[in-house]
Amino acid sequence: MSSACLPPAQPAFILRGHSAQIHALHFTKNNARLLTADADGWIVSWNLAFKRPVAVWKAHGNAVLGVGSWGTDRIITHGRDDRLLVWELGVEDENILDKTLPVDAVEASNKLPWLLHMLTVNTLNFCPFAMCRDGMPQVLSTQKVLKDNNMPEPILIAVPNNIDSGGIDIYQLPTQTRAANIGADRDITTGMVMALSILADSTRIQVAAGYESGHTMVFVQNDPAAAFQKLYSARPHTQPVLSLSIDPSKDTYVTTSADANIAKHPFPSGKSIWNTELKTIKVTPTKHSGQQGLSYRSDGKVFATAGWDSHVRVYSGKTMKELAVLKWHKGGCYATAFAAIKPVTSNVTSDQASEGQIGRSVVPCSNQASEEETEALVKMEEQSSAVGTVQQRRDEKARNTHWLVAGAKDGKVSLWAIY
Repeated sequence: MSSACLPPAQPAFILRGHSAQIHALHFTKNNARLLTADADGWIVSWNLAFKRPVAVWKAHGNAVLGVGSWGTDRIITHGRDDRLLVWELGVEDENILDKTLPVDAVEASNKLPWLLHMLTVNTLNFCPFAMCRDGMPQVLSTQKVLKDNNMPEPILIAVPNNIDSGGIDIYQLPTQTRAANIGADRDITTGMVMALSILADSTRIQVAAGYESGHTMVFVQNDPAAAFQKLYSARPHTQPVLSLSIDPSKDTYVTTSADANIAKHPFPSGKSIWNTELKTIKVTPTKHSGQQGLSYRSDGKVFATAGWDSHVRVYSGKTMKELAVLKWHKGGCYATAFAAIKPVTSNVTSDQASEGQIGRSVVPCSNQASEEETEALVKMEEQSSAVGTVQQRRDEKARNTHWLVAGAKDGKVSLWAIY
């Protein structure tokens, strides 16, 4: 059967529970959980093995712009109430948190995850935060102390500047200090910062930014005491940049806009860092304006966009060719996310699995115990083992599925198993 005759692709699952449009999505805990955030400030953590909510809380008094994770048990949320918050949400915390979905909630529950950090930030721009590991030597030297206190490694947070909407502030967590600032360009009228991405290693910090004017720029700081320098500037869009993402290879990045163009740019690093003749690699006119929520899969082979026309589109990371168009939502789509593609290790050996020994314990047979009692105990252990095995298999399947998720104006989240 030719591809032209195939029926339209359908989502594997639909997560319903939000009463407002979905603004942000994020996989966490090795793909075992999916975080969904909406325009009313609600966060829902879903167990992907059972497609059920395990934690629901109202994190912000206004729309959530972005959500992410820091380490294993820390969740970062960024809202239009001018706050960036860090919450502690471990698996054990799920037992005490509310599970009433926003669509059913009469009022917000007072059961919240533990709040660890709060930053006052600019959210006038509608620009979600960007984050990366802080790899500077002076930070790495303190990691042993942080690990001793069960703290994850330090990170950098990039957000629009509080005063100058064309500038960028970079904060360090857990110290909550402003580590650096990038001023607005004085030679080019860029308007507000609309999208950000950040990377850091032991020698430099690099930031890619998209602007209201359609410009995109890359900045670098090679020394903590030095100012950022502009390495690359281009204007591939005639409308505001809506989203950008750095390729996992860290060599290029892609921007989308309110216009119909998708553009691939060099991300200067290593040998090309001082190349003053860097140019836009490719601009693809797609005929579909208003693509946002750009996200790369962790292997870099594909990326996806969420369209105002309610379509989710999947593109080749190498050629930028459109590979698939996913249509289910009735209203515009605003966010996408891929599950990470990586091997999942198991503590169970192949011999144990083949012999059916997963979770089975030995039942001692004492002289006093009757054969019936022994058989009953063995049966109970086997039933418990079977339940545990089924749950383990569901968890493994959820973690290993190549999920692409999309959130839309209808408050629903579609899960697609592709590629």
